[in-house]
Amino acid sequence: MNRNPTVRQRRLGRMLREARGAAGKTIAQAAAELDCAESKISRIEAAQSGIRSLDLRALLDFYGVTDQTRRARFQDLARNGRERGWWSQYEGSLNSEYSDLIALEWDASDLYVVETALIPGLLQTPAYTEAVVRTQNPAKSDEDVAAQVKVRGQRRQTFARSTPLRLWAVITEAALKADLGKDVMRDQLESLVSLARETNIQIQVLPSSAAINVALYGPFGILAFPEPVETDIVYRDDLMSIVYYEDPKQVEFYTALFRRLNSEALPVEQSLSIIKEHIKGTD
Repeated sequence: MNRNPTVRQRRLGRMLREARGAAGKTIAQAAAELDCAESKISRIEAAQSGIRSLDLRALLDFYGVTDQTRRARFQDLARNGRERGWWSQYEGSLNSEYSDLIALEWDASDLYVVETALIPGLLQTPAYTEAVVRTQNPAKSDEDVAAQVKVRGQRRQTFARSTPLRLWAVITEAALKADLGKDVMRDQLESLVSLARETNIQIQVLPSSAAINVALYGPFGILAFPEPVETDIVYRDDLMSIVYYEDPKQVEFYTALFRRLNSEALPVEQSLSIIKEHIKGTD
């Protein structure tokens, strides 16, 4: 039994469960198709057990999954489910929730993120990350700080993939005013302006005067994946942990909230103008 499934294994289990449900099949019927115990299907769907390629193909046939691109997505997750990626070398420094977030970012096609007090992690400069980490936890050792800065920088490899991650960030104006040192903030804000020129990165500023600020209880992100049938995943990040939401009603709540923020935040060009104004304030 797999007692420590990777996030990819959990996604495969969820996708198989959703495919079975969409086909109107029961666990008993799936077990009969594979000539196995019902508990085996339950373990596969709960990511407590892996699945052989032969069994996967049989289930996909049984569920009527004929689209080759979609079938390839299932097969890729099954084949590479145990791979933990470049981030596994930092397992001693990263908690499992953060490792899961990095894996999800790596597999995602799109990320919609809202930040209420900080610059989004994927857009942070090394100096900004270090200042934030040291401010949040002054007792953290230099080695741990350096590792966290390095990991956050390496997360930006998602922008260097053959198909780069598309990022849409809504940042509250308060995040542009953080007191982390004038040089740190100037470099960070200048970096934002530069990154905003990339076609796969959209940055909007939510002005402090916008009434919807009162509806924000903290930062969150919505991860979407290349296969449209795969459910989006929402995460909320705080200082102690990352919480994931996968229930369709929860995902829809945050998706609707992001749409409202997107409509009330300043357009991209105006947002860049605001960022440039704050750069002047660091002189």
